[in-house]
Amino acid sequence: MDAKTGLFYVFAAVLLFAAFRVITARNPVHAALYLVLAFFQAAAIWILLKAEFLAITLVLVYVGAVMVLFLFVVMMLDINMDGVRKGFWTHFPLAGTVGAIIALEMSYVLMGGFREPPKGASLPLGPSQIAAQVSNTKELGKMLYSEYLYPLEIAAVILLVAIIAAIALTLRERKDSKHINPSDQVRVKPGDRVRLVKMKAVVADYAASVAITTGTPVEEKK
Repeated sequence: MDAKTGLFYVFAAVLLFAAFRVITARNPVHAALYLVLAFFQAAAIWILLKAEFLAITLVLVYVGAVMVLFLFVVMMLDINMDGVRKGFWTHFPLAGTVGAIIALEMSYVLMGGFREPPKGASLPLGPSQIAAQVSNTKELGKMLYSEYLYPLEIAAVILLVAIIAAIALTLRERKDSKHINPSDQVRVKPGDRVRLVKMKAVVADYAASVAITTGTPVEEKK
């Protein structure tokens, strides 16, 4: 067994362990962290398969954006897991049935993919027969900017609109909440904030001040 095969088994074992802990971890934050670990292991396996673009995309999009956002949301919401676990056994039969069907389908596909082809069948070109200087990232870039240029530009415009809309939503002023206008703060002068007033000292009667505060009449002194 060469080093590449050994690394594949190591990454695959860690990936299976992380995926198992995602569904068995009691803390949602720990489950999200195990999912991040699973993504990194899958990216490492893709690098071993010389699919660098898929590996980098997985790390940047899922780990760098989606999972970090999901992790922050889970930590800020502080979900009560006791209430979530109450309905676990209620949905367990349906979830178990769906999971078993998916497992059977994947097993059938995997077992069918490793079967030996019949004799005399024409085989597709393997990775060893492809030129070494050809990069899948380069070929994917050529295809995106030649055959799929317009769909790529449309997707870029949609993402740009989503970014602008998210920024515009944060700029809306609600009437029931206080907000700060930075331009008004910059233009303000110290003299407009505090005004010093010189006045004579007045010694007020304690009883009169209490009466004014409480609204009770003051008895006149005889």
